[in-house]
Amino acid sequence: MNVYLDYSATTPVKPEVLEAMMPFLTQQYGNPSSLHRFGRESRKAVDVARDQIAKTLNASPDEIFFTGGGSEADNWAIKGTAYALQSKGRHIITTAIEHHAVLHACEYLEKEGFQVTYLPVDESGLISLEDLKNAIKSDTILISVMYANNEIGTIQPIEEIGRIAREHRVLFHTDAVQTYGHLVMDTKQLPVDMISISAHKLYGPKGVGALYLRKGVRIHNLIHGGGQEKKKRAGTENIAGIVGFGKAAELAYTDVEAHDQRLTALRDNLKNRLMETIPYTRLNGHPERRLCNNVNLSFEFIEGESMLLSLDMVGIGASSGSACTSGSLDPSHVLLAIGLSHEIAHGSLRLTLGDMTTQEEIDYVVEQLPPIVQRLRDMSPLYEQVKEGNR
Repeated sequence: MNVYLDYSATTPVKPEVLEAMMPFLTQQYGNPSSLHRFGRESRKAVDVARDQIAKTLNASPDEIFFTGGGSEADNWAIKGTAYALQSKGRHIITTAIEHHAVLHACEYLEKEGFQVTYLPVDESGLISLEDLKNAIKSDTILISVMYANNEIGTIQPIEEIGRIAREHRVLFHTDAVQTYGHLVMDTKQLPVDMISISAHKLYGPKGVGALYLRKGVRIHNLIHGGGQEKKKRAGTENIAGIVGFGKAAELAYTDVEAHDQRLTALRDNLKNRLMETIPYTRLNGHPERRLCNNVNLSFEFIEGESMLLSLDMVGIGASSGSACTSGSLDPSHVLLAIGLSHEIAHGSLRLTLGDMTTQEEIDYVVEQLPPIVQRLRDMSPLYEQVKEGNR
C-alpha cells in the first residue's frame, strides 16, 4: 500500500485543474501581451484566473499579482517594502519560525543595512502580542508573520497582529502559503496589506503563486523587464499555470468548511491513536490553533531520517522535522524555537493530510509506525537506559 502524507510539501494536480490547463499547453498558446486574437484569448484566461483568486480572498482583481511561486511573493513583499520605505525607516519585524523564503530575505536585507527583529515563540509556536508591541520602533516599516507554520501547523493571531500594525501605521505582510485553501481569508475584514499564496499547495501546478497587494500600498518591483502584471512583475505570464491556479483556488473554496471538518477528523484520529500507542511521544505545535491537516510528533530516543527511510520502505511518504534543508544535519529551526532539545527535535515526524487521504490510509500508518519506532528505539543506548530505570 502506498500512502502519501506530505501534502504540506506539495499536492497532486487535480483532474479538473489539469483539464483547465491543457488547452493553454497545446492550442491556445498566444502571448497575453500580443494584440492579435491568440494573445487576447490568453489575456482573457489570465483575467478569469485573477478573478477566481480575488473572489476567494474577497479582494479586487487589481490587488492580485501573479508570481513564480510563494518564495517569490515573500521576497517581493519584504524586499519591495524595504526599498520603497527605506527613507522612512529600516527596521523590520518577523518571527523565528518563518519559512526560509522570509528568513533569508530578511538576512539579505540585514547585510544591506536594515535591522531585523526576530520575535520568539512559546512552546506551542505562538508569538506574544506584547513582544510585538514592544518591538515596534519609530523606524519600523514592516511586520511579516506567517499565517500558519509549515512544520508544526500553528496558526498565528493574524487579525490581532494586523490591528497592532495598523495602530502603529506599519505595513503587515503574511506568508499564507500553507493556509490558503484551508482557512477563509477575507481581505475586507482582515487588516493585512500583503499576502503570499501558492498554487501547488492546493492541488494546482508548481511554479506559480501570487501576491495580494492591498490597493494603495506601493512597493518596489523585484523583477524588472516588460510591463506585465500592470508593470509590477516583469516576465511573460505562465498562462497554463495561472489558469490552473485559478481553477484550483475555485475548487478549494467551493466548500472549505466541509473540507476542513473531514481533514480535522482524520488528523485527530491519526494523532490520538499514535500518541496512545507510542510512549515518549509529544505533539509539536498548538493543540487547537493548528492547520486541519497537520500532525507533527516527536519520538524520543530515535533519529528522524531513519524513521523516514523505514516508513518509505513500507510505502509511506512523510517528512522529518529534523532537517530544514536537504543535506543539513541541524535540527529544524522551528522545533528549536519552540524549545525542543536537539536530541528530541531530531526524532520528529511531520504527517500532513490532503483531499485524497482516506481512513484506510490512516489505519495503515497507525499499524506500521509503532513497530518502526520500537525497532529504532531498541538500537538506542539512551532508550536502554530508560528501560533500566537509569534516566
